Amino acid sequence: MVRHTHPLLVLLALATGGFAIGTTEFASMSLLPFIQQDMQINASTASHIISAYALGVVIGAPVITVLAARIDRKWLLLMLMGLFALGHVLSALAQSYGSLMVFRFLSGLPHGAYFGLAALMAASVVTSGKRTRAIGMVMLGLTVATIVGVPMATWLGHAVGWRWGYWLVAALALATMVMIALFAPRTGVASERSAKGELRALKNGAVLLTLAIGAVGFGGMFSVYTYLTSTLDSITQMTSATIPLVLAVFGLGMTIGNIVVPRFADRALMPTAGGLLIWSAVALGAFPLVAGNAWLVTIDVFCIGIGGALGTILQTRLMDVAGEAQNMAAALNHVAFNMANALGPWLAGLSLAMGFGFRSTGVVGCLLALGGLAIWILAHRQERRLQAA
Repeated sequence: MVRHTHPLLVLLALATGGFAIGTTEFASMSLLPFIQQDMQINASTASHIISAYALGVVIGAPVITVLAARIDRKWLLLMLMGLFALGHVLSALAQSYGSLMVFRFLSGLPHGAYFGLAALMAASVVTSGKRTRAIGMVMLGLTVATIVGVPMATWLGHAVGWRWGYWLVAALALATMVMIALFAPRTGVASERSAKGELRALKNGAVLLTLAIGAVGFGGMFSVYTYLTSTLDSITQMTSATIPLVLAVFGLGMTIGNIVVPRFADRALMPTAGGLLIWSAVALGAFPLVAGNAWLVTIDVFCIGIGGALGTILQTRLMDVAGEAQNMAAALNHVAFNMANALGPWLAGLSLAMGFGFRSTGVVGCLLALGGLAIWILAHRQERRLQAA
């Protein structure tokens, strides 16, 4: 039986792991110039390091979930964070581009499974009416990383070398292991949990629709964020000292979104998801109109960041529709997140290649948010039909 002692300490332990993962996911982008110079490779080649990590996330989440279906969640979280720490120690010690690619792939393997299991454990230590808020607290680790962890890792990379950014993440992973060992409850293994049961998530229409909402709807945020620095530089004409402040405002928006929005979701989950997609479509659609004004674009970037709370809502939705495939569905939420991270920038890049300029990233983002909303309508109608049956 799950013990409900010290829920805040459990959530803090899980959020620390989210902070470590968020730091490496976003800071790796800012560390690329230092890696590029040290490894003597071009920018395009260096960017494959990001892709290697994302590939690890996409492959690791379902594979680890199936193979570890019969392992107690506390011990599995410890093993995942241990693998994450090892991947970053090896990344910091990498002596060649090839070995760094392998170690970044290894580092990405635990990402999706960790967040999925952490969300399930967070929901298990609070009452059912506070599940989304508990998951939001875990996701706060990731969003706070965009404000604190990423600048810290970037500063280390600039001051003493990019390897220290990965040493920082490894230290955070070890701290997470200690906190999970001390505070997280043992969950035991439900007799019905099995690899076959977890794979059923891939045949569940409600699960697949929920994942599609995230893979498409989330892509809008990434279509703008990926090219935000370039937009602020060439369109808004901000100084190099001001641009990081706007990026921090984006992280602040994500953080506040994960604090406030789950309170509404715990009362009306699917309506909140639909409302947030509309919010994102409006904020992203406004981006081309305000990109030339420093104050207005900063406010708009904050609003776009709030849309990041969609991941927390969809995580709770997956718990409701996954049946016995809880681990798999929860882990796949982060696969969908990384698919969005690939889809949004790719479509925005096509728009740029066609000569539409950086403002067009907002139009692409708006269309993706509306695409997510269309899938949400299908999912919502399916839910209502099942309830009426």
